[in-house]
Amino acid sequence: MYCSNCGTPRTQGLSYCNRCGVDLRERVEPTNTAAISAFLTAITLLGIGGLAVMLAGALMLRKGANLSQELICIFMLFTFLIVTITEIMLVKNLSKLSGTSERKSFPAPAPMQHDLRLPQATPLSDPVGSVTENTTRTLEYAQPER
Repeated sequence: MYCSNCGTPRTQGLSYCNRCGVDLRERVEPTNTAAISAFLTAITLLGIGGLAVMLAGALMLRKGANLSQELICIFMLFTFLIVTITEIMLVKNLSKLSGTSERKSFPAPAPMQHDLRLPQATPLSDPVGSVTENTTRTLEYAQPER
């Protein structure tokens, strides 16, 4: 696993990166399930209702008004277009609501080295760099000058 901020290898179980200090814990973003289910219900009902209006309207225009087949086909085409455009708009709003259309941009990871050798183990005496390395040094007491 690598740090999403600086690209350095990280140890499993760490909450913060040793090099840059970024929070490595998984973030769970709350989703609005009631609104998502309402959009899905609206999309389904609009599709079924649009199909019913298109077919029932075509039958009524044919039997009740005695219109020609060309006019009935034009009616069915316009009904289909209106339902399709409305469905597309609902799906776009649903994708915005669920956050799938947003692409989070992460910085590019460090270039991969094509070295097939195993990494060498570091001796225990070598210190590991830390985020707090330069901030936790002790300060010597300085006497005021006279």
